[in-house]
Amino acid sequence: MKATVTVMLKNGVLDPQGEAVRRALGSLGFEGVNGVRQGKVIELDLAASDRPTAETEVRAMCEKLLANTVIESYRIELA
Repeated sequence: MKATVTVMLKNGVLDPQGEAVRRALGSLGFEGVNGVRQGKVIELDLAASDRPTAETEVRAMCEKLLANTVIESYRIELA
């Protein structure tokens, strides 16, 4: 089973990389971009074959390693 984890900074947490991208886009002529939030996508190839087990495993991975849950949120997609 495949899992995709999207990790983003929580709302209200400063995103200096996103702000740098927004400014760079403006300097390249892409006006009208009012905000950019930058995150990361992690793709996992899991041995688990049933969704509940896979989701439990991936959630534990996120809580322990993949996301800093103090300042980041995450979304899990299973396929």
